[in-house]
Amino acid sequence: MTGAAETKKKGKSLPPTLIIRLGKFVWTTLWQMMMSKLAPRNNSGEYIRPASEFRNFIGTEAENPYQPEAGRYCLYVGLGCPWAHRTLVVRALKGLQDSIPVFIASPSSNQGIWVFNQQQEGCDTLPELYELAKTGYNGRCTVPVLWDKQSKTIVNNESAEIIVILNSQFNEFATNPTLDLYPEELKETIDVWNETIYHAVNNGVYRCGFAQTQEAYEKACDQLFTTLDKIDRALETSRYLCGDRVTLADVRLFTTLFRFDVVYYGLFKCNRFRIQDYNNLGPYLRDLYQLPGVADTCSLEDVKRDYYGNLFPLNPGGIIPSGPDLASLLKPHGRE
Repeated sequence: MTGAAETKKKGKSLPPTLIIRLGKFVWTTLWQMMMSKLAPRNNSGEYIRPASEFRNFIGTEAENPYQPEAGRYCLYVGLGCPWAHRTLVVRALKGLQDSIPVFIASPSSNQGIWVFNQQQEGCDTLPELYELAKTGYNGRCTVPVLWDKQSKTIVNNESAEIIVILNSQFNEFATNPTLDLYPEELKETIDVWNETIYHAVNNGVYRCGFAQTQEAYEKACDQLFTTLDKIDRALETSRYLCGDRVTLADVRLFTTLFRFDVVYYGLFKCNRFRIQDYNNLGPYLRDLYQLPGVADTCSLEDVKRDYYGNLFPLNPGGIIPSGPDLASLLKPHGRE
């Protein structure tokens, strides 16, 4: 009797193929819903990064309300974010640690927003800070943020512009004021590299990871590795992108390269080659990492936690890999 009951019970179970199809339908539907919020796309399934909205500059012009002052401004950053990391690298290279304090926000996997490690300006979250800066704000709340403590507002939230500001507008307070990462004679070359690297590499890894069609992914992946090949060839005869001196172009590339083998190679499917597999890009990455103060801006554990632990649509299990060991970045680079 028991055996017959068990047979009858088993006979009522769903066929495995139906379970699989149902599971794929439910997960694909949920994935598309979540990705639409995480990564806006066009009709071809390509990731489209929204533009930053706060675009003011600090300067000494009489009409500029944002004058350079030590202690007046601060940076809100996420340690895992490559865009925010740019500002930390320039701040370290210029020696602005005592003039521009940094406060940390961490992504909340449950809320889908940046949350401050300690309350800032009476705010617990980054959206609250954006609301404080602009009542009724309903845009994206991203890091980095260059904040004016005097007027309680956001000066700028575009990393490419913040690093230009940090490079030039606080020299009287910097411990390394003679370092110019955006010299006049190299601006055109730097701008060309920046344009190429932003689209194909900095944002290119996201275009791979956030692609929502096979065609969109393959297009982004082809552009990414074509450009990395081009950079690797250029570095064969030049220590840095624009010659024998570090520039903002190197800073902007560095923060992506630092995360590449750890995150983008696997999680974002950028897995044709690792940076360490390249003859010149690998040593170049070590060279930049070993510049004074740069290693202190790099938090591998935060990078892994923020990507693997918080990008649920890409890593539903939330399992964070244990490696790699950063000791490899301390090996001789031979780029002198």
